[in-house]
Amino acid sequence: MSYALSAETLEWQRKAREFAEVLIPHEETAEFNDGLLPKELHAKHRAMGIELGFSRLDVPREQGGLQLPMLDQVIVWEQLGRVTNALSWCISEAHSWMYEACDAAQIEAYIKPIWTGEKSECYAITEREAGSDTFIATTAVRDGDDYLINGEKWFVTSANKAQFMFVQAVIPTAEGGQEDALFFVDIDSPGIEIIDNPLFGHNFASHHPTYTFSDVRVPARNRIGAEGAGMGYTKSWFRRERLMIAARSLGAAQRMLEMASEFAQQRVVGGQPISEHQMIQAMLADCVTDIWGARLMTYEAAKMQDRGEDLSVIHAHCSMAKLVASEMVNRVADRVVQIFGGRGYMRSNAAQRFYREVRVDRIWEGTSEIQRLIIARSLYKRGAERLIG
Repeated sequence: MSYALSAETLEWQRKAREFAEVLIPHEETAEFNDGLLPKELHAKHRAMGIELGFSRLDVPREQGGLQLPMLDQVIVWEQLGRVTNALSWCISEAHSWMYEACDAAQIEAYIKPIWTGEKSECYAITEREAGSDTFIATTAVRDGDDYLINGEKWFVTSANKAQFMFVQAVIPTAEGGQEDALFFVDIDSPGIEIIDNPLFGHNFASHHPTYTFSDVRVPARNRIGAEGAGMGYTKSWFRRERLMIAARSLGAAQRMLEMASEFAQQRVVGGQPISEHQMIQAMLADCVTDIWGARLMTYEAAKMQDRGEDLSVIHAHCSMAKLVASEMVNRVADRVVQIFGGRGYMRSNAAQRFYREVRVDRIWEGTSEIQRLIIARSLYKRGAERLIG
């Protein structure tokens, strides 16, 4: 064990690993069926995940949640990261920042139904010209007791399964400026139109469509927090999701390592297992070393949050964890496909699926290049000692 884990944390690890093992046998069905499983099977998996508590890991206890330490949440998503085709996305999660940001009526109407399984959400943040920065052109103009939202959103992940969106917009001010704002928007609201549903390199049941918003009328009560507070909430979501991308990368990488190690010991070429070949040994050794280093960084970034350290420093460390782990899992995937040879290029091989699927982890929730900028700017502001001791 590379990091001391409590008995409680190890129990969560066991539960998540067992749930992953329930999902894994259905990966090929999803792979060759546009990411889909039979509806009754998907419903069964969703019910299991909710029963295990995976949808309320981060929900405050007084709200009916588990409020697990961040390290425990990372441990859970590390194990769920062992599954291809996003089958672990059968559950939706509510997060602690939502309870900090939302009023009682919003919690009852939108947040609680996420973790009970009654509703699913999606995030409409990215725009055509935005890339990985925080540029937002979508506007929300006050009109009596409502706002009128106009704009276009790209890569709205899981929108095809959602009942509502978190929509990032800017509110023009009388002085000619603008305020960031975040809104709940029901996905069937008049004026919302899907204009594209592009295919991607993975086969997920969750799509990433493009939407336009044309005078979409949203009640003012659906604004989350004050005008000007929206980007702060979005950064809270980014911070957590970057850490969970790192966690899922660890799980994917370890499963691939286990697969490659077993295959190398069984595959005989020239009268001996290829595990005896030094070049294979070198690739496996590099995988082990990469995973160990990324795991230590990711676990420590989680523990920093559990210790209540400076949020600005934690933000940088979540970027470090995502950067290192997402880059790591792509190197591991490349090596493992190479070890499997032609077998590794078959879609029936999980290594090939991971090879396609983990590539996006270097892009979404901020590209590797953006993570480096965040880290460098934090270094300039806070100094090396505060970032690395």
